[in-house]
Amino acid sequence: METRIALIGIIVEKEEAAESLNALLHEYRECVVGRMGIPYRERGVNIISVAVDAPQDMINALSGKIGRLDGVSAKTVYSNVTGSR
Repeated sequence: METRIALIGIIVEKEEAAESLNALLHEYRECVVGRMGIPYRERGVNIISVAVDAPQDMINALSGKIGRLDGVSAKTVYSNVTGSR
């Protein structure tokens, strides 16, 4: 199956959303290449980037679920690199 590499940028504005976000990332762990989180304490938010390699519909599903969490914003950037895992 063809996969794409993408980066999901996430801003967590409500700390209560962290548990739901982590549960989603755990559910999709097979497509996560890596993640980096930065607590921005001065502004009261957390900034997270998640690199994924998966079929585009799976990336869209994950990004959509993350974006629907209360207090969380997400945007996805896709690479033109495709392949298979």
